[in-house]
Amino acid sequence: MVAAVGVVGCLGAGAAGCARGEAVTGGAPAGDPVRLLHRAADALVAAGSSRARTSLEMATGGTRVTIRGEGVYDYRERLGRLEVLLPQDPAGTAARRPITELLAPGALFMKNRGAGVPADKWVRVDTGTLSDGNLVTGGATDPFVAAEVLRGTRSATFVGRTEVAGTKVRHYRGTADLERASREASEANRGPLGAAAAGFATARVPFDAYLDDQGRIRKVRQRFSFVNGRQEAPVAVASTTLLYDFGVPADVRLPGGGDIYAGRIAEE
Repeated sequence: MVAAVGVVGCLGAGAAGCARGEAVTGGAPAGDPVRLLHRAADALVAAGSSRARTSLEMATGGTRVTIRGEGVYDYRERLGRLEVLLPQDPAGTAARRPITELLAPGALFMKNRGAGVPADKWVRVDTGTLSDGNLVTGGATDPFVAAEVLRGTRSATFVGRTEVAGTKVRHYRGTADLERASREASEANRGPLGAAAAGFATARVPFDAYLDDQGRIRKVRQRFSFVNGRQEAPVAVASTTLLYDFGVPADVRLPGGGDIYAGRIAEE
């Protein structure tokens, strides 16, 4: 409530009053940064929708790969659509088709994912069964799940004012706890975040978050660590989500039962 009062007070006082307040706080809004970050997901729900760009960087054994995505997200319905582009094969000769991903509460739908899947069929994954809570598996972090990770913020500091894609933002750096995030998250994300807390090498998530003057996330970079299959050393993952064009139409329609592939997916 302290952060909310600070924002409302700034709007009521006008630009001059806000400027005087920032001179005292060094550009940071009045109130506790931790509480402000806890409310970042609520600010997205109030905004309704946005466009999103995602980047997932994985480093292991001296090898680094980056998976990129782009699409739209409806924060009120918890539905999103991303076109995810995988890296080229090691030889760099074969172009990969983008994977279309539909994000929904408790589920991830993918098209063009896996050899042997018919071109007109979707693969459905229950995100509650994933050890990473779909923070990594889909090659992109669900934008709303990324926001709800911040509900688990345990410590945060204000770094300073900067810009993201031409928008003035406030930069915060801190650490979130996935166990706490799972308790504070919306009902649909409690299970996935709880699974991530148990499945990752550590439940602590260092992050950098950039919020606009409405408290909405414009950019968030989160760093995860997990054990991949038989590999002994944890895999370092950096997930970056960029949000913009708030209020854009985001009509996401999920596939029907007849459009979902029920067969075996071959390894690529």
